[in-house]
Amino acid sequence: MNTVWFSLRRRLLSLLLGGVAAAWLVTMIFSYIDAHHEVDELFDAQLAQAAQTLLALASHDEGEDIEDLGDVAHKYQRRLRCQIWRADGKLLMRSNNAPETALTAADGFSETRGDDGHWRHYSQWNSERSLQVQVSENHHIRDDLIGHIAWRLLFPALFGLPLIGLWVWLATRQGLASLGGVAAQIASRDPQQLQAVSPPSAPEEIRPMLEALNGLFQRVETALETERRFTADAAHELRTPLAALQAQLQVALRARDSDERDRSLQQLQSGLSRASHLVDQMLQLARLDPESGLPDPQPVDLGRLTESVCAELGTLILDKNIDFDFTADHNCTVTGQAEWLRVLIRNLIDNAIRYTPNDGRVRVGISRHNGRCVLSVSDSGPGIPPEERAAVLRRFHRLNQTDQPGSGLGLAIVARIAELHGARLELAEALPPPGLLVKASWTATA
Repeated sequence: MNTVWFSLRRRLLSLLLGGVAAAWLVTMIFSYIDAHHEVDELFDAQLAQAAQTLLALASHDEGEDIEDLGDVAHKYQRRLRCQIWRADGKLLMRSNNAPETALTAADGFSETRGDDGHWRHYSQWNSERSLQVQVSENHHIRDDLIGHIAWRLLFPALFGLPLIGLWVWLATRQGLASLGGVAAQIASRDPQQLQAVSPPSAPEEIRPMLEALNGLFQRVETALETERRFTADAAHELRTPLAALQAQLQVALRARDSDERDRSLQQLQSGLSRASHLVDQMLQLARLDPESGLPDPQPVDLGRLTESVCAELGTLILDKNIDFDFTADHNCTVTGQAEWLRVLIRNLIDNAIRYTPNDGRVRVGISRHNGRCVLSVSDSGPGIPPEERAAVLRRFHRLNQTDQPGSGLGLAIVARIAELHGARLELAEALPPPGLLVKASWTATA
């Protein structure tokens, strides 16, 4: 999957400026609408007031001739008109730019559109309905004022947004500078330097990323240390059997007769079997070490799996004439990896058979108690002293008093598989003693 890279600084800049511009635009629209409404209200009030003033003056002096108010003295006067009419339809007074026909036929506020433009009118009669005043105003006056207000609202945005953008750019550049420091600190490291990344200062927002990265470094360091330890242990453990094989081979080559050669070859074959067993166990442990969880866990019938393992080991049991007993409760199912559980069970039973003397006793049981499935393996061998029971779960640890061949990896593999399955592993003295009792318990699948 290809990574889509983007600039965090540009994205922050676009999001912040886009948000500010959108908020500014919405504010401007609402301000424009509100200002337009207030301007209309104000100019309508002025129209009504002018009409009432003219009506009051005209009521005291009703002349017979049409009176012209003369030329305009201000540019806005061309956009204002007024007329005074008598009830009989006679025009008593008009402004210089007003026609001799009525401005509007409606009473109160009204509007007209024509060749001479868009006009807002206000018409009112006196109380005796003998005189009517009509006052008109061209909409350009209002539009000019509204346009001036809109420009005043837009002007700060035109200059403010670039300034805000520059400030956001500089602020994000300064704020993200620590990311560059963290990247430089990581890039300058040697591959062997896996200690935690700890910059002098860093944004709180990248703490989860740094913690995850440090956790990865720790896991990699643990894996490398495990690999180095495993390699060193493997080299140490393989040195002895390989030297023994070489010595036995030399003895076989120098044998003086066929009997001596056959004995040397048998010892060589036995040494090869032990070396092969050691390599198999080391490979099993090497596969288990990198795992941090169960791959594809499935329900596993512990009873059937243990019965299958016991059948595979039947020849070893018969060779030593061991009193072997296997019991299993029904419906003892756990969630796990079947092949790994098979290795765990086989190692426990194989150890019990290996360390039990001829005509000894081995008991294997599967039971269910308090929602947990329990595998128990007991033998009548020498057992393990209490002070050694924790140590035998470590790799390549073997008891000094035993003369049985082994690699010291069997119980270490069992402990690792139990750990991956979340199982509890217990070592105790067998009853009746002597001997060893090993219990592994899992949460049962409902």
